[in-house]
Amino acid sequence: MNRIDLPVGEDDLQAYLDGRLARDRLEAVRRYLEKHPAIAGDLERDRMLLGELRDRLGCKAAEPIPARLRISSIRAGVRRRRWSNVRSVAAVCAWIAVGGLGGWMANGLLVTPDPAPVHIARMAEDAISAYRTFVVEVVHPVEVRADEEAHLVGWLSKRLRTQITAPDLTPLGYRLMGGRLLPGGSGPAAMLMYDDDAGSRLTLYVKTDETEETSFQFLEEDGVSAFLWRDRGLGYVVTAGTSREALMPVARLVYDELERQPEPKPANQL
Repeated sequence: MNRIDLPVGEDDLQAYLDGRLARDRLEAVRRYLEKHPAIAGDLERDRMLLGELRDRLGCKAAEPIPARLRISSIRAGVRRRRWSNVRSVAAVCAWIAVGGLGGWMANGLLVTPDPAPVHIARMAEDAISAYRTFVVEVVHPVEVRADEEAHLVGWLSKRLRTQITAPDLTPLGYRLMGGRLLPGGSGPAAMLMYDDDAGSRLTLYVKTDETEETSFQFLEEDGVSAFLWRDRGLGYVVTAGTSREALMPVARLVYDELERQPEPKPANQL
């Protein structure tokens, strides 16, 4: 069986969506989509979402890559560590493996071969760990419930020493359940939890002291998906036990909601 006769798989569909499918597979994929209109509809929906993300986040993609993330800088650091301590090779490999979990979404706009910084991956791991811990709670999933939203937001803002908000996710069917305060490594972090009519839950993790800005990154760990980014001194992680495609509109709505908010105020102005 030659390549043209192979069954159409997920890799073919993703390559077709990204515009990088080999010519000898185009006709096979087109025939497949004609026979499977539901899958064709899903691809068209994803294409529209990716186009909107490119339009909204184009300014981020145009930003220069920080010097510390350039290949030359990474290679120089690896060489220094290799000569100074043989054991550092294992640490470098582990760092690259963790960084390799992060990928920019939305095709070429949000995909980079550079590994994610360790502290970015750690922020995502903390958010996913908090999600796993509290999303299964029935009686106490949050410390302060949504019926005290003003108190919740004010309390978390004071503890994080910067103004935070609770994005409105009702356009996607999610309601604020409440939130809680969490340890965040170098300082406190906040977690807001949302649910929908089906009982599905997701969380928004907010951490301070994130001085550099980044575009969206995506992580998946044992069935839990997370989109993360850093903006205006804060780090954000949207987490849910769902697919990347299902979580993408939520992350986009959270980003849009936060972008419409004024610049976060420091603690002395709250």
